[in-house]
Amino acid sequence: MISAIALDLGSTSIKAGLLDQQGVLANIVAKPAPPVQAQAGRYECDALAYAETADQVLGACLAQTEGFPPLGLCSQRSSFLLWERATGKPVTPLISWQDNRGAASCVALQAQEPLITGLSGLRLTPYFFATKLRVVLREQAHWRERLLHGEWLVGTLDTFLVWRWTGGRYHITDVSMAARTLLMDIRQQQWSPALCDIFGIPPCILPQIKPSTGLSIHLDNGLTLQASLADQSAALLASVGEDREVALVNLGTGGFVIRYIAESQTASDGYLRTLVYRDSVRPAHISIEGTLNSIAAALAPYPVADCRPGDMATEDIFCVAEPSGIGAPYFRNDLGVQFSGPVDHLTQSQIGCLLLEAIVFRVVRILEDFQRMAAIKRIYLAGGLSELAGLQQGVAQCLASAGLSSEVFRLQQRDASLQGAAMLAAGMTPEYSRSAEKIRITQKHRMLPEKYLRWKQWFDALLDA
Repeated sequence: MISAIALDLGSTSIKAGLLDQQGVLANIVAKPAPPVQAQAGRYECDALAYAETADQVLGACLAQTEGFPPLGLCSQRSSFLLWERATGKPVTPLISWQDNRGAASCVALQAQEPLITGLSGLRLTPYFFATKLRVVLREQAHWRERLLHGEWLVGTLDTFLVWRWTGGRYHITDVSMAARTLLMDIRQQQWSPALCDIFGIPPCILPQIKPSTGLSIHLDNGLTLQASLADQSAALLASVGEDREVALVNLGTGGFVIRYIAESQTASDGYLRTLVYRDSVRPAHISIEGTLNSIAAALAPYPVADCRPGDMATEDIFCVAEPSGIGAPYFRNDLGVQFSGPVDHLTQSQIGCLLLEAIVFRVVRILEDFQRMAAIKRIYLAGGLSELAGLQQGVAQCLASAGLSSEVFRLQQRDASLQGAAMLAAGMTPEYSRSAEKIRITQKHRMLPEKYLRWKQWFDALLDA
């Protein structure tokens, strides 16, 4: 018996799956997402092709079951577009969360950052929706009038698809997606007039904010949308439930290190205070988050699957492995992939190991910061990159050397975002039996933890330069 169907709107792939009454996800259908074209800091893809691929994936998955189970949706955060109300035709490409055009907004609004962070819980960075939309509307001033008159609409990817699926009846987003725009007051959980004024974005053009669950929105394809939330929120829900003594390290296209915090607790300097999800009854669930940008793209050219702990820390070269700029808590878009010394003499495998080291070191440093806020008893690794033996052992060994007594596990379930969205749609509680393998240190390599200490010194000097 099927309890729910879920759709995951990823950056590199689009997936759908069916959840049974025991909480098991199966019958997964996946297709590559339309490619993101990167040029001069602009990351875009064909919005209509993306929507059509999502429809195909959802339809193929639905064909494997009878009836119309409730739908859970999870979406990449901060990617957005403008489209025509009358025709549904996109006016812009899908502007990716990786896009850097909002950098001009960050420079212009730097003096307002304390207010922005205080209201939104986020740092002022090009990663988010508002910084990019401000630039788009300044570059095309007449577009604002089209939006104000209702001829055009704007929204994140979830908003666009729900609008298409309901024949234009709903222009909405959920609170977890709205929380990543820089325009929502994280305490009031509504669009902030003050933030909208700072970015020059009229609140009336924004979608209505809804809870993440209990939506009961009837779609034209016969399904009922019951849950919608951000992809990392869904992954956190599926992986750690609501346990504040657990941290999730989700490493895929990008990297995210997340743990729950009390609603009254403030985030450490630079880290993101994220609204995970909200239902119609209980208060919102809040987390703290550190991020690594576009790490899969950095590793893609190199044979990192062959990198073992013994292959790491053999070169006295440090690096950064985030092509689109260093993520939270630093938010340095001027620093991409770079090395502390020449690498021309190294093999592809050796360069790959250096990049993998950098990812391990960034993850461990975030976890060290989180540990200072409150004890972390368990750490779960998830996402495609978590399958790399070098990464598993590297994280476990560096954490142990840093004095963190946390146990490290690799989650066995794949597609955590899809699982979380399906669980919410089915009305299942986050507390369930997860399948995870404990990472046991197979052979201690003293050089890697020692290099981590030296990497921190180099990295701090790089940030200060």
